[in-house]
Amino acid sequence: MASIDIQSIRKSFGAFPVLHGVDLTIRDGEFIVLVGPSGCGKSTLLRMIAGLEDVTSGDIRIDGKRVNDLAPKDRDIAMVFQSYALYPHMSVADNMSYSLRLRRSTKEKIASAVGGAAAKLGLEPLLERRPKALSGGQRQRVAMGRAIVRQPKAFLFDEPLSNLDARLREQMRAEIKKLHGDLRATSIYVTHDQIEAMTLADRIVAMHGGIVQQVGSPLELYDRPANLFVAGFIGSPGMNFFEGRYLVSGDHADLRLPNGTTMPVRKRDGVESGSAATLGIRPEHVILADNGALEAKVDLIEPTGFGIIMHVTIHGIPMKIFSQDRRMLKPGPTIRVDLPQDKLHLFESDGKRVD
Repeated sequence: MASIDIQSIRKSFGAFPVLHGVDLTIRDGEFIVLVGPSGCGKSTLLRMIAGLEDVTSGDIRIDGKRVNDLAPKDRDIAMVFQSYALYPHMSVADNMSYSLRLRRSTKEKIASAVGGAAAKLGLEPLLERRPKALSGGQRQRVAMGRAIVRQPKAFLFDEPLSNLDARLREQMRAEIKKLHGDLRATSIYVTHDQIEAMTLADRIVAMHGGIVQQVGSPLELYDRPANLFVAGFIGSPGMNFFEGRYLVSGDHADLRLPNGTTMPVRKRDGVESGSAATLGIRPEHVILADNGALEAKVDLIEPTGFGIIMHVTIHGIPMKIFSQDRRMLKPGPTIRVDLPQDKLHLFESDGKRVD
């Protein structure tokens, strides 16, 4: 396996810039997930690492070697695409062994590599079938097996589960994570699904507008989002936000909302009283309490089975609450809630987090 260093990478399509100076170091054996909305540049960055897109400026190094000018076949990486890209006229075994046969590997080496990958992926009973006789999940496992037999320096995954239904996605997430645990292979995985990012990654790279917004473990991004974008993107349902003015009076601080009401917040150093700020809290951190400090008007109830998503209005501002209390399935027109101080996030006018 190998480390991958991305240094000041920029990419433009004509006059349109897509990536704006990305710096990232991926450690040997690490599972990195690039996550962000459509158009943020994550797939473009992955394709540049693979050699499928040219670098406008900056350097990409694999295992210390600059690869900007190397053809994809010379970078010793394997890519698993969103589409399975299997040869329909070949059996599973032939699809998996195709790259080794192109390299004129010995029959013994091919048989050993295909057998080992098939055992890891549960494909042994399917080796003689053709792709049309496989389910979507089985085809994706074959695509991963084709990558594994090459024993590359790094694996690149470009939204490999997006064509699968919800149950298969869940199953394949677990299989990919188990496979990484067995191989400890350097892996870069692209997705717009933050659940995939949270469950698979050693570290998440959150991207927006061609810029890396934050790099850290899944729980670091969840617990301490660096800015408003990360706070709103990571988590489901997304974080609630209240915009207002940060006001300090002695040892106390409040957020004054546009309608004049105030919400108490923990006093932060380095934030000027009267400056614009945004207060955030995750739906699952809102506490339902009969004697809660805030009154919330209930607008909509969404039962999910595991819990309940409540759409409410507080001080004229819509927000969501996630609860596992089934009594809330038949609430009155209003409820009382508390916003715990240790679960509140404060962001300055430029969107950056205030510690």
